[in-house]
Amino acid sequence: MKIDVLTIFTEQFGLLKSGIIGNALKEKIFDVAVHDIRDFSADKHKKCDDAPFGGGAGMVMTAQPAHDAIRHIDPEHKSRRIYMSPRGTVLNQDKVKALSQGGDLLILCGNYEGIDQRIIDLDVDEEISVGDYILTGGELPALVLINAVARYIPGVLGSIESLDEESFSDGLLEYPHYTRPRVFESLSVPEVLLNGNHKDIAAYRREQQLIVTKKNRKDLYRKYLRRLNKKD
Repeated sequence: MKIDVLTIFTEQFGLLKSGIIGNALKEKIFDVAVHDIRDFSADKHKKCDDAPFGGGAGMVMTAQPAHDAIRHIDPEHKSRRIYMSPRGTVLNQDKVKALSQGGDLLILCGNYEGIDQRIIDLDVDEEISVGDYILTGGELPALVLINAVARYIPGVLGSIESLDEESFSDGLLEYPHYTRPRVFESLSVPEVLLNGNHKDIAAYRREQQLIVTKKNRKDLYRKYLRRLNKKD
């Protein structure tokens, strides 16, 4: 998979060089190319923003630099073009899986008050939000999207089983994890995890998933109630 990112703050994507994602990029399991929108500006000062028509606070990113950048990087429109926007569809695990299996991506990062609507009309396939809150720009949401999608690319994670047991994989949050020592600050690891009975361990973890989801995400728990089986 190839992911192209268009931004005016390329330095923020240095975070991709670390951790699991950084290792996957070094091993060329997938590729991320970060492009500076300013390089495509026709303005002699490489300006990429202007005051909004109709008045209002702040500045709006102009259409020309982003439009030319997108058409240069993806001239045949082979990539799924995504604009990171607080007004977009909220990202969830189903969307992450779909994007990971749908070919190359082009991610456009907005800033200031946003980008000229004509770019969205002409060049964007989909607007995606990472939550119901506002950030200073689309760079952090883009990093979130890249990280989430990359985990589903074969070879990025050490074990594909990790994907099957994590939060949201079956509609519930993940169960608690424990490791050595058995006792820490007077708190002990649950005895069921130490007895070696895999059936009991599976039942305990399932119970914990239901408890944690009901406590922390009642919206997810209510949705899952329709799918409860006899064991649940």
